[in-house]
Amino acid sequence: MKSSRFVRQLLLVLCVCVIATGMWAQAAEKEYEPVEGQSGKDVIWLPTAQELGDKMLDIAKLTPEDFVIDLGSGDGHTVITAAKRGARALGIEYNPDMVAFSKRNVAKAGVAEKTQFMEKDLFETDFSQATVLTMFLMPDINLKLRPQILDLKPGTRVVSNTFTMGDWNPDETATVDDKKTGCGNYCTALLWIVPAKVEGAWKLPQGELTLKQSYQMLSGTFKSGNNNVPVTNGKMTGDLITFSVGNINYTGRVRGNSMEGTFQAWGSSSPWSAARVREG
Repeated sequence: MKSSRFVRQLLLVLCVCVIATGMWAQAAEKEYEPVEGQSGKDVIWLPTAQELGDKMLDIAKLTPEDFVIDLGSGDGHTVITAAKRGARALGIEYNPDMVAFSKRNVAKAGVAEKTQFMEKDLFETDFSQATVLTMFLMPDINLKLRPQILDLKPGTRVVSNTFTMGDWNPDETATVDDKKTGCGNYCTALLWIVPAKVEGAWKLPQGELTLKQSYQMLSGTFKSGNNNVPVTNGKMTGDLITFSVGNINYTGRVRGNSMEGTFQAWGSSSPWSAARVREG
């Protein structure tokens, strides 16, 4: 009798174990996996080819000192790639299932300590702490974000998979080979460097410099006495300014309402500085 009761109890325990194991396996089978082309809040989800992700971070000149924020981080691919290069990285993603999936991916990749994900709307996110901003968003979304991006710290690098920023032309473009990477229609990395805002009038010891600015491109005039000379070859690269006045070539750094550097003329270089007297 006791033996029979023991056998029944043992069989009951085994049944419970089998059922629990089956339930666990079923739950594991249902673990979320994203599907290419699935709908999101503002865009469908498409993965970035690894080679293009690498190229995006290459042209951004990513270093371990950088803080990357990936807008619409999806499966966490770009965040993981940046973290593997030693940078800190934050992914902003609206879909909570994608956020959970990304966290599992960074744990598997062994970079959880350098990464973070936030379940949030892009348009309600402060990404001003980024030194590198990455995105794979549609052009209309890029345009909506553009004013916020242009207010980032000068020198912030912004990299997009394929899609443009309207009439703000990129500072650099690079591509990868579809035949080698399988990137399909999404094989282009576009880089913008947020320019310092310099439009307005600046006072130099030699005269007044008036600058007009269209994103990173500069034009204007330099007035000295009765002479007005056009500004040519003007460009901002972050806080680095370069321009020419006649045969004199200026380079310098902008710090808010002041800038200073050196100019090259007649085979020699000399220092120059300027203070803003009027904003554009």
